[in-house]
Amino acid sequence: MTTLGTMRLKLTKLISDFLESFVRPILAARLSHLLDKNYSDREIPKKTLIFLKNVLPITLISRGNLEKISPILIRNIEVLDSSFPHFLRDYLLEILPKINIFDALIVIKPAISEFSSLIAEFPLGDKANNLEIFINVIETVSQIDFKVLELLSQSKNDLVIYLWSQQWAMTQNNKAAAYLDRIRGDKFENIEKAIVACKSALEVRSFRAFPRQWAMTQHNLGIAYRKRILGERSENIELSIKAFNNALEVRTFEEFSQDWAETQNNLGIAYRNRIRGNQAENLEQAIICYQNSLRVYTRETFPRQWARVQENLAVAYSDRVYGSRFENIERSLLIHQAVLEVYTQEEFPEEWARTQHNLASTYGQCIDEDTTENLQKSVNAFKTALEIRTRQNFPEAWADTRLNLGILYSSYPLKENNENLELAISAYQAALEIYTLEAFPRNFAILQGNLGFTYQAFRRPTSAYNSFDTAINTVEVLRGEINFGSGSEEDKQKLAEEWNSLYQGMVEVCMEQNQVTKALEYAELSKTRNLVELILTRDHHTIFPTEVVAQLDRLRDEIASSQDQLQNATAEDPTALAQHLQQLRQQRNELQDRYLSIGSGFRFDPFRLTLSDRTAIVEFYITNDRLLVFIVTHQTQQPIILSPDLIDLKKLANWANNYLNAYSNKKSHWQHRLTTRLNLLAKILHIDEIIQQIPTECNQLILIPHRYLHLMPLHALSLAGNSSLFDRFPGGVSYAPSCQLLQLSQTRQRPDFTHLFAVQNPTGDLTYTDIEVETIQSYFSNSNLLKQKIATREAIDDTSLTTVHCAHFSCHGYFNTTQPRKSALILANAQLNYPPTQPDTENYLSLENGGILNLNKCLTLDSIFTLNLEQCRLVTLSACETGLIDFQNSSDEYIGLPSGFLYAGASSVVSSLWTVNDLSTAFLMIRFYQNLQKGLAVALALKQAQLWLKDLTKEDLKTWIAENQLPLNPTVRMNLRRRVYQLEDTKPFQSPFYWAAFCAIGE
Repeated sequence: MTTLGTMRLKLTKLISDFLESFVRPILAARLSHLLDKNYSDREIPKKTLIFLKNVLPITLISRGNLEKISPILIRNIEVLDSSFPHFLRDYLLEILPKINIFDALIVIKPAISEFSSLIAEFPLGDKANNLEIFINVIETVSQIDFKVLELLSQSKNDLVIYLWSQQWAMTQNNKAAAYLDRIRGDKFENIEKAIVACKSALEVRSFRAFPRQWAMTQHNLGIAYRKRILGERSENIELSIKAFNNALEVRTFEEFSQDWAETQNNLGIAYRNRIRGNQAENLEQAIICYQNSLRVYTRETFPRQWARVQENLAVAYSDRVYGSRFENIERSLLIHQAVLEVYTQEEFPEEWARTQHNLASTYGQCIDEDTTENLQKSVNAFKTALEIRTRQNFPEAWADTRLNLGILYSSYPLKENNENLELAISAYQAALEIYTLEAFPRNFAILQGNLGFTYQAFRRPTSAYNSFDTAINTVEVLRGEINFGSGSEEDKQKLAEEWNSLYQGMVEVCMEQNQVTKALEYAELSKTRNLVELILTRDHHTIFPTEVVAQLDRLRDEIASSQDQLQNATAEDPTALAQHLQQLRQQRNELQDRYLSIGSGFRFDPFRLTLSDRTAIVEFYITNDRLLVFIVTHQTQQPIILSPDLIDLKKLANWANNYLNAYSNKKSHWQHRLTTRLNLLAKILHIDEIIQQIPTECNQLILIPHRYLHLMPLHALSLAGNSSLFDRFPGGVSYAPSCQLLQLSQTRQRPDFTHLFAVQNPTGDLTYTDIEVETIQSYFSNSNLLKQKIATREAIDDTSLTTVHCAHFSCHGYFNTTQPRKSALILANAQLNYPPTQPDTENYLSLENGGILNLNKCLTLDSIFTLNLEQCRLVTLSACETGLIDFQNSSDEYIGLPSGFLYAGASSVVSSLWTVNDLSTAFLMIRFYQNLQKGLAVALALKQAQLWLKDLTKEDLKTWIAENQLPLNPTVRMNLRRRVYQLEDTKPFQSPFYWAAFCAIGE
């Protein structure tokens, strides 16, 4: 049934078409008259002027019909040379002021706008030049529109101004589209201009008044953010996804199916490039978007669009994580081959070349028996793509294919000689002619890194070192582009994961050249870098002298201002500002490093001098095929390195997998065999050989693990002769995430230890926690306890922690292996008795026992980062799994509850590596705090408490309970006596399970 509204639209269109059939010829005649009059004082090429007199009126009459205009364009192809865009711009700017406003708006503007749009789509001639014509016309039209708006604003006719502003917004939208497609010029400047144009259009185009136009501009804005070079890449992609989703509010399948399909395709591209979130899930979302698009873009109806979306789908399947890898690759190959039936070299040369490139990449990933044959097919396809992707016509695409060809040559198995090396290096260096540091910093870093790996594979360590060094320096600049806050800590982790192989490669090259000190410095550079930067930003007022703080603050503000201009496209000269920003960062780093050599400026020698003569550091670093062990003492001029071939990395990895699997699936078996497992670990790590390298005068040991070694109780390892690390180092054994964080913690002077804040048994199901906390409370002159039901998240938020010297959390803890930032200390009222209506992983967490936690009522790692513990000497996490970290990410970041408290201000954190026993933990903690009251350092106090618990007999325990007059009510006292009586062994807590879970981290 036809609605009244539909009838009105059809009638309006009929009237419009009828009028235009009469009006357009009149306007075309007027245009010919204007062009016949020579308004220009310049000498105009006769052929060019004749061409304009022919093409512009016909364009106006035909409403920009390409079929009718193409013959004229073909006959005059030589006119459309590199000088024509500038001539057309100058000519229009010269004559427009000399004609009346009616002729400018109603005659000249429509003609040149439609003509430029045709040129942009014209398949012949120089495409880059055709786009320049389009851009020059759009810029000219934009100036016309702006001047008209200025004139109209003087008339104060709001309706006219409003209607004309929409014309101006349309020009801005077209301008954005033109700059997005532009080939010439600096790409990052083109994209920034496109973003500015989109934002300008959206100031006028509202969702309510002009929904379809608003959606069109949102769509273009999404493309611009997705392609953006400046600013933080992950944030740009999030903005891109947001813009596309905005567009889809209007572009629905039912009302605007083609627009909907186009936005779905672009949204799929954004999800495929997404940095935040889970990569596998992002790819699945991209595939869904592409499949949505193909509901409209069928091969029969829209063959070109169908081929484009299918090509994107093929790339997504080649990267897909879910499903069979072999089946995904085979499906990708089949799709690419089907696409080439539409994208032929004759009709679609650019698209054909792009598909050949993607087909080559997919062949390179084939995992069947014909690997060599597929690699040869890959090389051939890349070379075929380069027939069209020339440096002159498609410089960025040419560089991309050269880059991928270099990757292929560097791993090519057919010719195991230097020919492959030279071919790979030649391909990379060619790509570097386009992918420069200034224009494409990320691509530049990738190329330099690939050069480093290629040189390394072909035994050229000096060249590898230089390339890795250049790549790492670039990555450090890229890292600086990301601001903190609003989830950007996660962005920095993702960036570190992306580039971490560079640091591994550099460490390996340094070791190959016997540059042990450099190897350790680069290993440190990759570790906990984001956390170090966070703490430096937070604590720089207490770390540096006042005058240095003032200089650092000034540089920080100027850097933030400059970065904001770049990210929001408000800089007049983005290139110059980007260079200035780099200089500012260099000044900041040099000033910072002069007073505290840390972060990007970490150096071994200044750090070594901060160590006491009695302290030794053992730092582990896992590369692709080795476990490196660095030993650092004040006495050694460079790190002592254990023989890299001594430790079998495969054996260590197998041991770790068995250990973690047993802990996750068979806890009783894991607990029963814990001592045996640790004895085996000591042999695999050759702990005796490591300790023998340490000077005998060193009585304190600091361990710096790496990756999964953070999860192991290394302090509980035994030594030869029935001794232990505790025996060898009477001053204590502690941990640090990195030398840099250790150095930072040493700058935190926390001499006072009288003010306690404690969370006590918030869930009410920990029998001996009340004894633990109330006994510990008696050792402090000031205390603030949140007991049981009042120990809520709201109560912690309402408590000022700035004056606290010790924060003690005696509660349940939970480490979230899939979302480490949602790991939490469980507080009162957090566990739900019934599931929420719409649970989500951001706010709720399903427990293994079937319960559900409301994370908003827990103290999560995210929320710990917001605490202020500026006077805190110690945080004790007397709970389960509070020392576990995210070891599965490849960024070398220390992500777990301890990192949150270190950032919040604590000098030291004591945490646990597994689900602990509540009775033994209560005794251990009470003894630990007794030792602290004697003035012992945290690591030593914990060590002595652990040795005491380990050797404690049942009789000694009874005596100790009586002597310490623990605060026990009659019921609890009776239960405790019964529990102690039921303990079977003479030394009931001798197993490492009871005492080795807790470790001291930090100072």
